[in-house]
Amino acid sequence: MSQSQNPPEPCVIIEDDRTSTSPQALRRAFLDQVQFSRARSLRRATPHDRYLAWALLTRDRVVQRWIATHDAYRAQDAKFVAYLSAEFLMGRLLRTNLVNLELLEEARRIAHDLGVDLDRLFEEEPDAGLGNGGLGRLAACFLDSMATLGLPAFGYGIRYEFGIFRQAIRNGYQVEHPDEWLRFGNPWEFERPEHALPVRFYGRVERHLDNRGHLQVRWVDTQNVLGVPYDTPILGYGRSNVNTLRLWSARSTEEFDLDVFNAGDYEKAVYDKTRSETISKVLYPNDSVQVGRELRLKQQYFFVACSIGDIVRRFRRHHDNFDLFPQKVAIQLNDTHPSVAIPELMRVLVDEHHLPWERAWGITQATCAYTNHTLMSEALERWSVELFERLLPRHLEIIYEINSRFLRTVQIRFPGDTDRLRRMSLIEETHGRNVRMANLAVVGTHSVNGVSELHTQLLRSNVLRDFAEMYPERFNSKTNGVTPRRWLLECNPDLSALLDEKIGKGWVTDLDRLAAFRPFADDPEVHGRMAEIKASHKRALARYLAETSDLHLNPNSIFDTQVKRIHEYKRQLLNILSVAGLYLRHRRSGLDIPPVTFLFGGKSAPGYVNAKLIIRLIHGVAEVINEIPGSSPIAVHFIPDYRVSLAERIIPATEISEQISTAGFEASGTGNMKFALNGAITLGTLDGANIEIRDSVGPDAFFLFGLTAQEVHEMKSNYRPLDHLRNNPELAEVLEMVRGGFFSPEDKTLFREFVDNLLARDPYMVIADYPAYQQERLRALTTYRDQTRWQHMAIRNVAGGGPFSSDRTIRQYAEEIWGIRPVDVATPVYNPES
Repeated sequence: MSQSQNPPEPCVIIEDDRTSTSPQALRRAFLDQVQFSRARSLRRATPHDRYLAWALLTRDRVVQRWIATHDAYRAQDAKFVAYLSAEFLMGRLLRTNLVNLELLEEARRIAHDLGVDLDRLFEEEPDAGLGNGGLGRLAACFLDSMATLGLPAFGYGIRYEFGIFRQAIRNGYQVEHPDEWLRFGNPWEFERPEHALPVRFYGRVERHLDNRGHLQVRWVDTQNVLGVPYDTPILGYGRSNVNTLRLWSARSTEEFDLDVFNAGDYEKAVYDKTRSETISKVLYPNDSVQVGRELRLKQQYFFVACSIGDIVRRFRRHHDNFDLFPQKVAIQLNDTHPSVAIPELMRVLVDEHHLPWERAWGITQATCAYTNHTLMSEALERWSVELFERLLPRHLEIIYEINSRFLRTVQIRFPGDTDRLRRMSLIEETHGRNVRMANLAVVGTHSVNGVSELHTQLLRSNVLRDFAEMYPERFNSKTNGVTPRRWLLECNPDLSALLDEKIGKGWVTDLDRLAAFRPFADDPEVHGRMAEIKASHKRALARYLAETSDLHLNPNSIFDTQVKRIHEYKRQLLNILSVAGLYLRHRRSGLDIPPVTFLFGGKSAPGYVNAKLIIRLIHGVAEVINEIPGSSPIAVHFIPDYRVSLAERIIPATEISEQISTAGFEASGTGNMKFALNGAITLGTLDGANIEIRDSVGPDAFFLFGLTAQEVHEMKSNYRPLDHLRNNPELAEVLEMVRGGFFSPEDKTLFREFVDNLLARDPYMVIADYPAYQQERLRALTTYRDQTRWQHMAIRNVAGGGPFSSDRTIRQYAEEIWGIRPVDVATPVYNPES
């Protein structure tokens, strides 16, 4: 009997204290949760108790919609997308879910009446830091948009026990501490042990003929772990659709060896449990050592194997064979981390379900799609053949077979071109033998997309040129976007209210409507309100940082901000050298600029020595400039432990957005979009999505400087940093101060080798771009004095934000790559007459 013929399941359709959104029911539900879920009276409840009470009552209202969503998807056997990502940087969920339920203001009133400050309770929730930066935050925005658009979708990743580390600063140096985000539990997730799946590692491959004479392959003598799923509901805004983020946690197949324990070897008795659970312990273990590299590959295969197993299981509920698999399932690989999904799906289809190779390969390619997120060749993952052979022997055999068939196709298409064969091979032979995961991802999918127009152009012309020449139809661009719910409606309610008043509320789900705000760019009344909204956020950020980080900001100064992962190509170094140059100018002859506070924030990878030195340099410059408060128009502060919840405070308070990566190195960026959407003016290069932002807001509402990607490419072969430095005495003096220990008096040689390497190579053109950057930065600072012009530019940036909604991006994925359609969900509604 088909799903649609099954009798309806009994369900609760009365509106009660678990489903009602009336003020009276919400008040009763809060008190009920405090008493019966936390075993407290309201008077004795801790802030954490009160947070959990609000989280649980909010979750109840989401769960009803969640169940209805899954029922609707199953009833229609709807095609769904499985979004595979090693990172999901979700941030906090209580306020987001209240916003998406359209209950935030009602909840604030109820909490206030009960003597509870709801905004303070939001601070009780830890950031779910299951990501390192833009990749994970993009995945979180995409989940929000999929649910808001009503698209059937599942996010798949790892439930890391410890997320991205907590960053502390000690004597100017980054210090990493474990991020125990699960220490007090997670009220949003549901453990599903009944859906646990086995995952195999190591072992060997054996072959035999079955009773029909067909060759069969078995992967045997493996070490096994269990993948236990934890589900988090992802609620769409203003509709009933609730999708699922399923994160996998590693468990041992044998929790405890009682015989070994009784023999007295207590540590060995739990060894298997400890070894297995290490897989999902930490986000991105250090891969500078062999054991770290092995653990990273284990992590990637672990969540991919669990996810493919789960996807196949979902499909098989409705289908006896795999004929319709690509018509019912789309698998999106978010960067190369999940690209082992290609040989894993082949293994499942060929070895477990006995499909012929050609048919399995056709299904795999038609189902899978790949998003590339980098232009840096060193960031395109490679795994040693030796490691692959030891950890995943069957998968290496499958990769060899894919490669053999693929290279024969290349050979036929480009006869005699041995260099092309070498470049396109899935196996690198030049620097040891390695599996090229990006090549595998391109060959095994039907779609390869970049994340901005420039990024896609450079993929086609440079990074993946050979593949683009062979498969031009596979390559396409999907410029990244951000969810306007979190990054405007939620984090900037005053600006949201102004937009509601001037252009209506439809922009929340149709960001193109922001274009209607552009005519207000010359409205003096709107100018005044924009200025006050920005000033209010600056005051709030200053208060917060004074309370939490002992940083003292002048809210009457310009806030010039660069917050993002610390990496040399993002050029925090260029920024801080420029600040030091401004300091020199002021000390010598005075500086005619308004007061300005330069804000930095971001984390360096623990093993990235140069990035950590840049953090130390920022603190060294800050110590010098901030030594006598008020003696200079400039101040410098590094905000520690940058994370999603801090971004929600910093971005609305920022006036100048630093997007200064070397042209041709940033794939897209999404921070640039968030800042512009909140009325900050970009000071940036023609890199990533900066180009499209500038096109949208207008060249006169963007401070542009620097070499283009083409100029960088042409200059590389004969670039001599010292030749450029001779024409820039200010930078030469700054670098000599850095090299000589002026900004590191406790260790005069700290930056010597760092500066020498910069002068010798300067791979990210810091020295070449410094004069143009300093000139444009000063132009931005002096422009700020003309507040009429500045507010005109700020409004143009808000009004130009329409193209940068993740809703637009996801619609393009759904229509052009996945082939999925929205499914309407009807939630049971209370009927007093029934």
